[in-house]
Parts: sequence; structure tokens; C-alpha cells
Amino acid sequence: MFAAAACAVLVALALAVVRALKGPTVFDRVLAGNSVGTLAILLLAVVGFLTGRPEWLDIAITYGLLNVISTLAILKFFRHGDLAYDAEEETS
Repeated sequence: MFAAAACAVLVALALAVVRALKGPTVFDRVLAGNSVGTLAILLLAVVGFLTGRPEWLDIAITYGLLNVISTLAILKFFRHGDLAYDAEEETS
């Protein structure tokens, strides 16, 4: 059952990579990249369960945290053109 889940995650991962390469806008590509990261987390968890190595789940959780932080940083950069953007500087 988990082998079938791993195959399904690999198919979804391939589709997300295609969307990341063909995305019509930058934000679609960032969303597809975030989806690739999420699917990689699922794949790490499933493969860790299949191989009997629960420490892979710790790696998946760490990767998930990095995925969220990097997605927010990329979106902020594309929206404001600078990672050090501060809204309070504009108003004063």
C-alpha cells in the first residue's frame, strides 16, 4: 500500500515540476515550487516508513520548515524587489 502511495507521490511530483517550468506567471511557478517541496516531504515520510527509518521524518519536518521560510522570502522579493523592505519606512 505504501509503495503505491510512493508511486502516486512521484507522479504528482513530476506534474508539479512541469507546472513549475511552464507556469504562466512567477507566482504560479513559486506555488508549484512550494508544491514540489510539500510532495518531497511526503515522499521522505513514505520512504522512511517503507525502509523502517523513522529519523527520515525528522528530516522531512526540517525540510518543511525551510520550504515555508524560503517560499515567503521568494514571494517578498518578487513583490517588493528587496528582502529588507519595511512598510514603516514608506509612511514616515
